[in-house]
Amino acid sequence: MATPNTHHGASAIDRMLHAVRSIYFLGIGGISMSSLAALTHRSGIRVGGYDRTVSPLTEQLAARGIPIDTQASAANIDGYDAVVYTVAISDEQPEYVEAQRRGIPLISRADYMGYLMTDYVHRIGIAGTHGKSTTTGMCAQIFLAAMSDPTVLCGAALPAMNGAYRAGKKEFMIFEACEYMDSFLDFNPTAALVLNTELDHVDYFKSMEQMCASYAAFAAKAGESGCVIYNADDPVSVEAMRKVPGRHITFGLGGTANYRAVNVQTEEGTQTFSLLCDGEHLARICLHLPGQYNLYNALAAAAAAHEHGICSRAIAEGLEVFGGVHRRMEYKGMLLGGRLYDDYAHHPSEIRAALTGARQMSGEGRVVCVFQSHTFSRTAALFDDFVSALSGADAVIVAPIYAAREINTYGVSAELLAGALRRVGTHALSGDSFEGVARLLTHTVEEGDVIVVMGAGDIEKVYPLLPIEKTTSQDADK
Repeated sequence: MATPNTHHGASAIDRMLHAVRSIYFLGIGGISMSSLAALTHRSGIRVGGYDRTVSPLTEQLAARGIPIDTQASAANIDGYDAVVYTVAISDEQPEYVEAQRRGIPLISRADYMGYLMTDYVHRIGIAGTHGKSTTTGMCAQIFLAAMSDPTVLCGAALPAMNGAYRAGKKEFMIFEACEYMDSFLDFNPTAALVLNTELDHVDYFKSMEQMCASYAAFAAKAGESGCVIYNADDPVSVEAMRKVPGRHITFGLGGTANYRAVNVQTEEGTQTFSLLCDGEHLARICLHLPGQYNLYNALAAAAAAHEHGICSRAIAEGLEVFGGVHRRMEYKGMLLGGRLYDDYAHHPSEIRAALTGARQMSGEGRVVCVFQSHTFSRTAALFDDFVSALSGADAVIVAPIYAAREINTYGVSAELLAGALRRVGTHALSGDSFEGVARLLTHTVEEGDVIVVMGAGDIEKVYPLLPIEKTTSQDADK
């Protein structure tokens, strides 16, 4: 089972780490954990860590002189003064158990991140069921265009930062705020941004009421002197934010929003629009990303930037050069005459949005989707929604479900999902391995297709099995 967050709080952690000179990171290969480890190492603290698999992220840390253990052992924490852990580890992890036995301070990832951010003046936390990484990346790109030297913690790699984090000055921290297990309640934003609110992580959130209460509690962390920025077109978010203290700023396409996009024009995946603030024209924006959901992400990023004094020129420049973050409709190359994209979508709403964007790019071609569902609990709870969302593709190949932390006690499978898709008239097949998925895909693809491989698990393992021709997205569009 997952290990709980600690909830020590920034003040208590400051006292706990007052004399600490070395910290061990359990699960150091995670996108957030690796960023925190790198920032800690940069501050002069000795850092080491454990992860069960070697990855590009652990290799990057090792190249900085951070020792990485791949075999779990209580002895790994010898010589370390504190342990920071991800809640994805088991509470039987040897290093975790040994730290408890020795009385070494144990701090969960979110609690530690909340402590680190208190060194920054303005802390912009970006939450929401969908779009967090993309919006964090957009914000980072805007603040970089404004030469404001932000510190950034993103849930996906951003080319402009050559990774998922950036160490800047102490004025601005822009960070992704994950809601799983209420991790974001350990953060300390001065501006809380809520993109949308929809039921997810059903192994933890049992109802929309519980989820809405958590989002409201996160937004309230900004306090009376801070601000909350949220989607005026999302009734659930509007209701959840209704009683949150502080200044309220909204974004959307409707007439009630403070920040709006009007005169929207779409052509081959590029969207241009006029950005308004309380009815006043700020800039004409050119966004090289498809999908209405990216309009909302851009509006959210623009609102956060403008409310922090960033000029309209930098907002327009940052959004125009933003090309996406890792695994968000990321172009991979040509596959047998079709354009291949990689996407992190793992919730029905995200799938629907990604496939709508793919349809905008496909022209006369088909949209082919390879999908790996993430966790058995989510698959079972949202099964009909998955079927509805995936039916937006012309053909679907379903990969084996990614178990993550779960055992399949729900009776769901890739074949069950494919069968349900066939019953609603969608051409759907399932593979029992990545080799099988690759074989099915190569027999399905036709010239001119747009192919989207999506999921939040290990679906990326299919790429080495495919005859991908490496080209740029510009070459593919010619």
